[in-house]
Amino acid sequence: MTRLILTLNTGSSSAKFALFEPGATPTDTPVERLRGQVSAIRSDPQLTYRVEGGEAVRTPAPGAGTHKGALAAILDVVNAQFPNAEVPVVGHRIVHGGTRMTGPTRVDAHVRDYLASLTPFAPLHQPHGLSGLEAAIAQFPDAVQFACFDTSFHRGQPFESDAYALPRSYFDKGIRRYGFHGLSYDYIAGEMRRIAPEARRVVIAHLGNGSSMCAVKDGRSVDSTMGFTALDGLVMGTRCGQLDPGVVLYMLEQEGMSAAEVSEVLYKRSGLLGLSGISNDMRVLEASGAAQAREAISVFVARIRREFGALTAVLGGVDAFVFTAGIGENSASIRAQVCEGMDWFGLALDPEKNAAGEGLISAEGSRVGVYAIRTDEEMTIAKAAAAFLD
Repeated sequence: MTRLILTLNTGSSSAKFALFEPGATPTDTPVERLRGQVSAIRSDPQLTYRVEGGEAVRTPAPGAGTHKGALAAILDVVNAQFPNAEVPVVGHRIVHGGTRMTGPTRVDAHVRDYLASLTPFAPLHQPHGLSGLEAAIAQFPDAVQFACFDTSFHRGQPFESDAYALPRSYFDKGIRRYGFHGLSYDYIAGEMRRIAPEARRVVIAHLGNGSSMCAVKDGRSVDSTMGFTALDGLVMGTRCGQLDPGVVLYMLEQEGMSAAEVSEVLYKRSGLLGLSGISNDMRVLEASGAAQAREAISVFVARIRREFGALTAVLGGVDAFVFTAGIGENSASIRAQVCEGMDWFGLALDPEKNAAGEGLISAEGSRVGVYAIRTDEEMTIAKAAAAFLD
């Protein structure tokens, strides 16, 4: 009977999954057998998957209009495609691991309770990850369930990167900068060690519906743009990013909004959607001729450029700049706008390589190497499974 590792990556608007066959030894790279996702949950859910060596299958998934329904659809595919496989371990992406979870962790009742207690720190994501965990426990009761955390990659950051200038008691109770997208950064850092080991100082831009950037030195996180929650930093699809806290006070005191109403605005009605009034989807905005779409994109790009400068200063210089995730991997236009006019800094794109959008895309002679690399959070989880297989 074939043993397979199942990974679940449940986000705010999608649920990704993959099956991997473990290598012969714990250090061997797992082999992907199946990968897919349910996208556009709540609006127009679509199930897409591809079995190794086969064609992609895409079908409407009307029953997947909630995260619980999406996970049921995923498990149906897994059981249909590999009915006789053994799934001894299930790995989960959980956004927030707090201060205690610094690496892949086997999930028991105590860990589940701790992760649930972190929901106020990541209200848009933590409940979905925990829903995936509960569904997998029900479907695979004998499997080892383990979690990898987006915050773990950043836990070695120095105090000045973690602390807010609030009374110290808040830091002690967990009000600090955690950083997110750690599984993606972990994967990209590993790829950079493989393809450009000489690049010790790297800025990574994870650009998608959720966006952030990270300064990595010698493979370790030094600073990042997201803070206490996944609301901070760059402009995102529906999230505002960096915001003067006085704006929140104004909403509460002058407009009489409740905390729930403020949360709704900041998490779900802001970002690209709020600025444009058109869409949170960069593809839609790039195709639009509307002035509001152009303005939303210009703010998105400007924040990336500003944070690139800040993270470069933290690193004391930069050897490589990496674009990844949905927008970073697929939008040559965004990459070009972000890098425009940086020749003075020793950074220049090659237009043809940028259009191809894979691997090294900087111009010949560019002092800073610029890369477009496809991230793989599922592979990061699957590699961690080796420690739990036996």
